[in-house]
Amino acid sequence: MPDVVDAATRSRMMSGIRGKNTKPEMLLRRGLHARGLRYRLHARDLPGSPDMVFPARRAVLFVHGCFWHGHDCHLFRMPGSRPDFWRTKIERNREVDRRAVDALREAGWRVAVVWECALKGRTRRDPDAVLDACALWAREGGDWLEIRGRDE
Repeated sequence: MPDVVDAATRSRMMSGIRGKNTKPEMLLRRGLHARGLRYRLHARDLPGSPDMVFPARRAVLFVHGCFWHGHDCHLFRMPGSRPDFWRTKIERNREVDRRAVDALREAGWRVAVVWECALKGRTRRDPDAVLDACALWAREGGDWLEIRGRDE
C-alpha cells in the first residue's frame, strides 16, 4: 500500500518522533519517582543507553515503543511502503536490543523492559499496577522483568 501523504509531509512527521521523553517513559518516570525511587536517565555509558538506571540497585529499565522495536502486539504493523527498508531497520533494532540486554546482564545488571502496549492501546494494563510491579522489581526483584500488554 502506498503512503497516503507526500514525501515532504512524511519526512516532517517522522522528524517529530523522538526516542527520549516519550509519554510512556514520562509516565513511568513520574510514577517511580513518586514511589521513592531515584534514577539516572539515558546513561550513555551503559550498553543500549537504558531509559532509567538505578545504580545502587544495579538495575536498568527500558521503555520500548512497540513499532520501533518490532513487538508482536496490535500496536505494531509493518509499513506497506518500503517494506524492505523497514524490515531491515526493525530487525536491526531488535538485534541491538538483544546485544544490549546480554551485555548488561553479563556485567551484572538487572534488566526490565516495559512495552508501550502495557500503557497504551486496547491491551493496556492499569498504570498503577505497572508502576507497582516496576517499583517492586527495582527494590527486590530478580534479574529480568518484562511487562507487556495484557492478553486479549
